Amino acid sequence: MWMTAVAVLSASLFESGRADDPRAKVTVDSAKKEVTVTAGPFHVEAMPPGVKHEDMDMMEGHNTPLIRFEWPVDGWLRGFRLEVVDGSGKPLDRRIVHHLIGVNFDRRQLLYPAVERIFGAGRETEDMFVPRTIGVPMKSGYRLGMYMAWQNETGQDLHDVQVKVHLSYSPTNLNPRPVDALPLYMDVNLTVGKSNTYDITTAGKHEKSWEFTMPVDGRLLGYSGHLHDHGVAVRLEDVASSRVLATVKATLARDGKITKISRSLPGVGGDGIRLRAGRKYRVVGVYHNPSPETLPGAMAHITGIFAPDDVPKWPAVDLSDELMQDDLASLNEMGGSHKHGGTEGKH
Repeated sequence: MWMTAVAVLSASLFESGRADDPRAKVTVDSAKKEVTVTAGPFHVEAMPPGVKHEDMDMMEGHNTPLIRFEWPVDGWLRGFRLEVVDGSGKPLDRRIVHHLIGVNFDRRQLLYPAVERIFGAGRETEDMFVPRTIGVPMKSGYRLGMYMAWQNETGQDLHDVQVKVHLSYSPTNLNPRPVDALPLYMDVNLTVGKSNTYDITTAGKHEKSWEFTMPVDGRLLGYSGHLHDHGVAVRLEDVASSRVLATVKATLARDGKITKISRSLPGVGGDGIRLRAGRKYRVVGVYHNPSPETLPGAMAHITGIFAPDDVPKWPAVDLSDELMQDDLASLNEMGGSHKHGGTEGKH
């Protein structure tokens, strides 16, 4: 009886979430081969004086609820650009969005029993596109969603904010056919359904790592990552040889704030980075704490596009998995949607 109740609950969360969850407006420009997802309007409160982003994670209004939409075309996703505008359509500084994450309920992550994180951007992330020879395979009707966290350092509340995500795609008649590449997420501190942040309690250089065994063979074609202020780098290592395979580096201002994060596309001009099934790898986050005081809310992960040798070997979504249930529940509760009725702009 208990397992039946869990299965029904998980299927409900997987299918459509709450009836009053916010939805996004989706338009297709077939000439540009672009899908635009528009969310809002939002009321974005100014950060209190002296408060850092790391202190705001549990504050009301910091995160939006999950915003659901359907993918409208068959083809391959090949990049995105982010636009933030006010009520009159005037551009706003996109850095008020600390991060934006897109999820795909119809496909699982490779390393975690959680739904796919199909695209993502941090405030330091530039628009991202890959050549038409590469793409994430997509089907019309895929159930997607996205959520955001704000970092409004303008000193004033912002009203009627809209966030537009422009997603470029390749059509099914493209010749030659693009190489199928799927998102690969590697985090130093992820617990499915819970937070991936951690505190750094010592001064100077600090490293945190996580090891995993690769489930399938394939090639890492491109990668970038995400760090918080005072983050130096995230790297991927082969455990047996300790060889560094990939490194994401941060560009820091003098006060330790991140201004840019590096990206690499080794699969565009070359063969990419070969990752082998059954082999152990390690992802390592590097920070430099400038003081003996605790540095809260650190985060470090690498996100990449990965071409598996055999796509059918990719693990399937399993709604009976307890961690998958935790992930679905956490997405459903994102931004307090269960308390705020899923209404955008009312935090």
